Order: sequence, then structure tokens, then C-alpha cells
Amino acid sequence: MTMAGLPVLIGKEDIARLLHFKDLLPRLEAALAQFSKHDICEVIQPVRTVVPLTKHNGFLGLMPAYMVHEDILCTKMVAFYRREQGSTLPSTQATVLLFDPESGCVLAVMDGEVITAKRTAAVSAISAKFLMPAQSEVLCILGSGHQAVSHYEVFTQTFAFKQVRVWSRRKESAEHFASALQGPVTVCTSVKEAVEGADVIITVTGASQPVLFGDWVKPGAHVAAVGACRPDWRELDDVLMRQAVVYVDSREGALKESGDVILSGAQVFAEIGEVITGTAPAHREKTTVFKSLGMGIQDAVSAKLVYDQWKSQ
Repeated sequence: MTMAGLPVLIGKEDIARLLHFKDLLPRLEAALAQFSKHDICEVIQPVRTVVPLTKHNGFLGLMPAYMVHEDILCTKMVAFYRREQGSTLPSTQATVLLFDPESGCVLAVMDGEVITAKRTAAVSAISAKFLMPAQSEVLCILGSGHQAVSHYEVFTQTFAFKQVRVWSRRKESAEHFASALQGPVTVCTSVKEAVEGADVIITVTGASQPVLFGDWVKPGAHVAAVGACRPDWRELDDVLMRQAVVYVDSREGALKESGDVILSGAQVFAEIGEVITGTAPAHREKTTVFKSLGMGIQDAVSAKLVYDQWKSQ
């Protein structure tokens, strides 16, 4: 909050400068573990409230969270849309509000794009830390948007892959993605070509029907499934969902929001936070899927880190 008592406005350029994976990863790992204890004296986080925007083919999601011990109160408002191909309008817009829990005053209003991209990618990397094969050499990214970029950054910074592949519905989008990165990326013309033999597969697409099929996935591979955040949207087919050990960020959220889980009838084995705490095993030797839907605590941890960095500078 400024001296005049007004909330601080922090834009995406400042957030990109202040929010680093090396600081974010341990904090998110601790928050996921804390969430999976399911102690309302520690974490209060309802499942995302979604308001349909039928007229505009979109939705507004509201994601509040309060972390009691850390005294972090935050909410994110995110609008997401099914855009026609070639549309110049963004598919998502997000704003994060950080509050003073004692007074209820808004401390900061932050652009949510970078926070969402970085915290989502960081959580995927945490899932891979615990679930990907011990000898993982090939990384595959399906999608070429903001989430694809942030996932590439954290996965190549955190792990040592020998090859990175990318696929996108529009080949020129995949080529642009590859050319903008610092490091070699192989552009693939089909999903099958991209995923065959891959040890880690990240799906960050706008798909509403399956694009990744279990018959193409190497036994023992790890899939971080990030897209398809509605109960009637999917990225993964029934074969993959039913043959894999399925982990999620939130059981309650997955059973309400994940079309991949709901429509396949797959059983959720554990939350990733339960793996972190040791209350559920990490089946590295099996094919695993981590279904990520995103949680308010992830935004809260990220926003607090940005705010503290902003104050210190």
C-alpha cells in the first residue's frame, strides 16, 4: 500500500522482473503440502467459483484463499474464453488482489498473466520432480502460448533434458515459439511425432477434445496436463487416463472441474501435496498424469512474494 493509503499497482513487466522460479518453487512446494493436510485452521480455499459468460463464449473464475499461519489473504479473478482461430482478443485475462487480512484493505492490485503462467509452470515442475522417470531425457510440450513458454523456462532451468520437442495446432505458432527461446527446440508436425518416446509430456493447449492418446505415450512417462479446466473439456483420452496413475493438485477441484477426470471415469490416486508430505507414494515406475487446475493458494504465495520483493526494492 502506498503512503496515501491506496493499493499498489504492479504490472506484468515488474512482476516478470520480481518473480523468479528459484524463489517460487520451494514456497509452492510447501504450500501444496500444507493444502493437502486439509486443515481449515491452516488453509481456507473454496473450489473456484465460475460465472458463465455465454454471450461471449467465456467464463469468469473467482479464486480466493487465506493462508492462516502465513497470514496471506488473496483472490484472483480470471476471465477465460474459447476464441475463434485468428481472433486478436486474448484467451485469458487475470487480476490478482492481495489484502491486509487484519484491516481488509487491498495492499496491491497485480496483473495476473505472469503470476498465473509462472506459478502454474512451477507446480508442473514440482509434479515432475516427484513423478517423472529417474532418467528423463526427452521433454515434449503440446501448445505454444504463454504457458508453454513458462513451462519451457522452468523445466529447462530445473532439469537436464537432452531434447525438447514442441507441437502446436498451427505450425507457424510452434516455429515462432521455438525461435523465441534460448535453446534448441524441435518443431513437430503431429502430436504423435512429438510425444513418441518422450519421458515428460506437458499439455498446455486450448483443446476441448482429446489431443493426447494413451497408445502414443511411452510406458512410465509423466504427463503434466494443464489445459481443459472445465468439466466438459479434455486434452487426454480415456486410454491414457485409465492406464495412468492420476495425481491432482486438489481432489475436490478435479472432481468438479476436470473433464479429463470426470468424463474418463478415472480414479484420482492422490494429491501432489500428499506425495510431498510422504502420505502417498510417487509411482515413478508407472505412467503418471498430474492434472493441474490451479489453486488460489498458488496465486497467494506468488502475490505475496511479488509484494515483498517490490517493498524491498
